[in-house]
Amino acid sequence: MKAALRELLRRKVSPQVFEAIRHFNWLCSFYLPRRVAAIFIRRTPKIYDFSGSHASEPLAQQLRGINVFGPTKMCRVMTRHGSDKGRGWHNYTTIYSVLLRNLNSQPLVIFELGLGTNNPELLSTMGVTGKPGASLRGWRELFPRSLVYGADIDRSILFEEERIKTYYCDQLDGAAVRDLWTRPGLDGGADILVEDGLHTFEANISFLNGALERLRPGGIYVVEDIRGETMKEWPNHLGSVLAKQFPKHEFALVALPNPLNECDNNLLIIRRPR
Repeated sequence: MKAALRELLRRKVSPQVFEAIRHFNWLCSFYLPRRVAAIFIRRTPKIYDFSGSHASEPLAQQLRGINVFGPTKMCRVMTRHGSDKGRGWHNYTTIYSVLLRNLNSQPLVIFELGLGTNNPELLSTMGVTGKPGASLRGWRELFPRSLVYGADIDRSILFEEERIKTYYCDQLDGAAVRDLWTRPGLDGGADILVEDGLHTFEANISFLNGALERLRPGGIYVVEDIRGETMKEWPNHLGSVLAKQFPKHEFALVALPNPLNECDNNLLIIRRPR
């Protein structure tokens, strides 16, 4: 019944009005009740150690204190633009709000791989209701002095707007990843680098191999949507490869408690020292 009513409403009103109604419904049914309940309910991330070392303590301590149950301003902004980073299925915006809270007023270069393709024939699809570019527009609003870049394997959804530019990239193709970092605006690296592309271990590693060195001093690199069954593959790679290649970087493999999503609500967070 709800789905039928939603589809009827979608046909009767303009897309802008439909999105405004949907966001208002989310505020009333999810955001506000969660804000109140977070006074009494506390859920904190689990930080995994990895072989050969431990999750970097300063970063791990910062993450352990976050109540990922309570939504934030960033959750509202991302959801309003159509991103799933803080809508309920994922609660990444609770983490980003703390990690990035001192950077909002700085002139940064922000990059995200994965624009949210709605092509059902691609492995990385968000489904036909996906909203390409949603997260990039959220970053633009949250960081008003920053330039925002994105990349995707789906050439049909690439776009350019004020302070946003996107490029093609196949993250499984090392040459394509290297070429991405020669593009205007990205040739000097990025301060915030989010990998929300094809969610397989091989794809994550492929992009890491060509992108982590492009992270600027003091920058944050995040791999989103790590699936539960691949969490066991990360500790050995972190301890035996990445921590040795980048000994001064901080690493944290993070599982976010979320009863709505026990599938892929996990992150790898890397911070480069200044």
